[in-house]
Amino acid sequence: MTVQAGSTDQALRARARGVIPGGMYGHMSMEPMPPSYPQFMARGEGPRLWDVDGREYVDFMCGWGTIVLGRQHQAVDAAVASQLSNGDCLNGPGAVMVDLAELLVDTIPHADWSMFAKNGTDATTMSVTIARAATGRRRVLMANGAYHGAAPWCTPGPSGVLPEDRAFIAKFEYNDVDSLRAAVAEAGDDLAAIIVSPVRQDNRRDQELAQPEFAREVRDLATASGAVLILDDVRCGFRLDVGGSWEPLGVRPDLTAWSKAIANGHPLAAVTGIDSLAEAASSIYTTGSFWFAPTAMAAAITTITLLRDTDAMAHTHRMAELMREGLAEQARRHGLSIRQSGPAAMPLVLFDGDADLSVVAGWADECVKRGVYLHPWHNWFYTASHQPEDIAWALERTDEAFAATAARQAAS
Repeated sequence: MTVQAGSTDQALRARARGVIPGGMYGHMSMEPMPPSYPQFMARGEGPRLWDVDGREYVDFMCGWGTIVLGRQHQAVDAAVASQLSNGDCLNGPGAVMVDLAELLVDTIPHADWSMFAKNGTDATTMSVTIARAATGRRRVLMANGAYHGAAPWCTPGPSGVLPEDRAFIAKFEYNDVDSLRAAVAEAGDDLAAIIVSPVRQDNRRDQELAQPEFAREVRDLATASGAVLILDDVRCGFRLDVGGSWEPLGVRPDLTAWSKAIANGHPLAAVTGIDSLAEAASSIYTTGSFWFAPTAMAAAITTITLLRDTDAMAHTHRMAELMREGLAEQARRHGLSIRQSGPAAMPLVLFDGDADLSVVAGWADECVKRGVYLHPWHNWFYTASHQPEDIAWALERTDEAFAATAARQAAS
């Protein structure tokens, strides 16, 4: 199932190079990926995808985390169709915006209010802006290697970014209390915010769950210094805990950035915050022509309600554990040593001794050839639409991929 010369996918790539810089851009460019990865997709249903050449996949990327219930989910699609029949981009928001804000405040223990946008970068940038407005300070602390969006203040790439764009950003090591304390001390009375993700989820390295003592120290230091604690729950939100990803740790942020899974694939982001930051939030200017469109908000109401009131999230975690156990057993049987890090529902699989990631890239390529869509160095995602038969189907093919990998290892 390697993408073939002369395929529809290759023809589209050639056309794209004539009218799109680089042919594709950002994290959805397949140019850095192994050769079997398609660039262009045709459709999706439940946990499955089809590319433009008709190849079918069981999907473990799920729209890079935007799909949480499954594609073409009947209830979500019905809510969208109902709202869309009355229009989308109107001259103001629909009543559904108030309904969604109330739902978030009722569902998230640390939320007293909500604001809306369209993607995760919007939400994290709004959060930093609110924190600076509230404190009158400039400095923001973030973890080394952390990703908080695609804006000059936080984007990982240096091209087009000025040193001045990051003049008031300082770094600490995730899960390292001493590093965090030192960064807070250096920022002094100019510290506006600490922004942190619930899990260390840098690409190309093992994921790390937040150690409870680290999470508590982040909270305590922010409080003691008068800074705002921002939890970047864009990637993990509505996947690990419907009330917020650090809720099981008993650590509550002042602001939380949400996106990805909030509306089961419909474009939406949110910032939720505590009462004491509401005035600062109302004082900043932030807007977008499409931010108040009600269809994505209708999708979010249905998505969040189902995640809160059904076993959709628990089922997703069961499917993720089933896949994790199967992969571990297969790797052992083929004499391969793998590491599965991060939450089971958002895992990363790497191979021991694979410093340049060539082994995992080869294994992932073998998986995609066989119709299992996953990523070699970014964490995966699961949905509530994955069923035991989908996991079994995928594991048959990952087993073949492990066999091919083991054979290459033996021949090298």
